[in-house]
Amino acid sequence: QVQLVESGGGLVQAGGSLRLSCAASGRTFSSSAMGWFRQAPGKEREFVATISGSGMSTYYADSVKGRFTISRDNAKNAVYLQMNRLKPSDTAVYYCSARASTFMTVTRQAYDHWGQGTQVTVYS
Repeated sequence: QVQLVESGGGLVQAGGSLRLSCAASGRTFSSSAMGWFRQAPGKEREFVATISGSGMSTYYADSVKGRFTISRDNAKNAVYLQMNRLKPSDTAVYYCSARASTFMTVTRQAYDHWGQGTQVTVYS
């Protein structure tokens, strides 16, 4: 059973930065593609970024490309989301997710495990 625990959310002024972390349990972490999704109030959960099991490949939503960076440390069973130049539109609960495949996908339903989420609030 995989458990995911996010941390690092908070309140930040527009233009600022935050780094989200996701700690994962389970012995198969390095074979799992990981993803970050977010959900704003009244909206559906949307894809943000994904990284392959090896960490060699990444993919981003257009809305965050060039501002956010996803990375992972398989030795620590952790995945990160560095968020720079934050905007008020980035305000949401951010969720870490894992899938039982090393290959990336943007499809929410393809992820098998989810964390509890961490709130990110960006004010202008």
